[in-house]
Amino acid sequence: YQSGTFTISNLGMFGVSQFDAILPPGMGGILAIGGTQEVIVPCSQAVLGMKKVSKMTVTLTCDHRQIYGADAALFLKELNSVMTSPETLLL
Repeated sequence: YQSGTFTISNLGMFGVSQFDAILPPGMGGILAIGGTQEVIVPCSQAVLGMKKVSKMTVTLTCDHRQIYGADAALFLKELNSVMTSPETLLL
């Protein structure tokens, strides 16, 4: 690839939980998606005060000449809200 805007790299399907993707020349950004892992987190509503949840790690690498860092942070915030509440896409 010689140029582009945005790339998604998914190694989660291979059991990789977290990684940092290298931004190819000419690209604005690349989103590295790791696999989900079940972790125990505190929960005041659970019987034992703990519950099991699935967590996924994503890493965004951007060329700041093309994508402003604050905009990249807002993108990750919106991605988090969509991933935790996918029903909002139907609204």
